[in-house]
Amino acid sequence: MGDKAYIGDDAITTPHKKRKNTEISELQKQENKQLSSRRIAVEHMICRVKIFRVASEKFRLARHRYSQVILAVCGLIRLRLNRLVSLTINI
Repeated sequence: MGDKAYIGDDAITTPHKKRKNTEISELQKQENKQLSSRRIAVEHMICRVKIFRVASEKFRLARHRYSQVILAVCGLIRLRLNRLVSLTINI
């Protein structure tokens, strides 16, 4: 997925762009909303990973440890999200 900067690349899903002096259809607007809502969820997950400063700063351990550390961070995030979901279901 990408934003309007990646229009033209076949491998990336991009939103529909309004042409000069025309409007986009309602279907295209709905597709843009769905795409943006998925992108927002992905951006929020990236933000949660960056909170642990593994992806946002220079990695100071050995290179072969990076995948183990990033998977551990992703596991902690998933555990926290599952806990939050289960708490909201129980309320």
